[in-house]
Amino acid sequence: MSNLVRRSFLTLTAAGLAAPAAFAQSSAELAAIGQYGDKAAPFTVFEQDGALHIDGEGFKAARLRPLGGGRYAIAGGGELIVETGAVRLNGKPLAFHDFGAEVEAAIRQAVRADPALLRQRALAATPPVETADKLPSDLVDIRTIAPGIKLDIRYAGANNFMGIPLYETPAAYLQRPAAEALARIHRALAAKGYGLLVHDAYRPWYVTWMFWEATPPEARIFVADPAQGSRHNRGCAVDLTLYDLKTGRPVEMPSRYDEFSTRAYADFVGGTTKQRALRTILREAMEADGFVVLPDEWWHLDYRDYARYPIGTKTFTALAAG
Repeated sequence: MSNLVRRSFLTLTAAGLAAPAAFAQSSAELAAIGQYGDKAAPFTVFEQDGALHIDGEGFKAARLRPLGGGRYAIAGGGELIVETGAVRLNGKPLAFHDFGAEVEAAIRQAVRADPALLRQRALAATPPVETADKLPSDLVDIRTIAPGIKLDIRYAGANNFMGIPLYETPAAYLQRPAAEALARIHRALAAKGYGLLVHDAYRPWYVTWMFWEATPPEARIFVADPAQGSRHNRGCAVDLTLYDLKTGRPVEMPSRYDEFSTRAYADFVGGTTKQRALRTILREAMEADGFVVLPDEWWHLDYRDYARYPIGTKTFTALAAG
């Protein structure tokens, strides 16, 4: 997202690893949580410690004090009025936006023009030539290493930002050391009541090419340049979240998976205290065993030594066949 100015968000981390209780406020206050105004510099309403706060438009994590009737006094001076589909900051109207959904709609519209041609061009494209020595690829199905890890492989169906199936089967492959580390992390998280839910792992290079071609230039910060190859292509990147072991359901994070907005940032100030705490639990568990978060996507973590592996072009059908 080259036209999107990344602001220096205040990083809010959880105290310890226990997720706090849910935000217990009115439905109107819950509905107010989100982003408003300009996509290039969004105004954010979020919850912290049971109270609404604002960030942007000259404010940094300023607490709101309810005055009644949707009106709030801003710590340090000023007033915010919550309206239907908008807020009014010191008299300035700021419309609510789901920026991620808006970008996704634009991408899907472009893809729908001719998805078959897009795939045909991708399969005919030539991956970049790598001259440096690489480690031998040893991609393994993570289910053979850690059966308890859940899969929700979005690119094997239409529930993804492209809106079309990209993989032949819902599988997740990683280089063996990364897969073994993921298994250890999954077991460690069980003590806290969570497991891992994987959305994506190894990605054939031609899919990266499709992503780049279909994504508007201003949103390409969220997709890899096929001329360089992606970390997913090397089999050392994983997109994932947590699921609750008691319910089996995914937890709620500050943004949706694969959301093309600043809500996806690993240090995004918004959402609720509980959502940010869960994001921290995931990140700290992954980083304790060799993974590093991608700053622009809380769900994307890279295993160490990813650059030492080659760009992969094998399809899932070829991998399954051995």
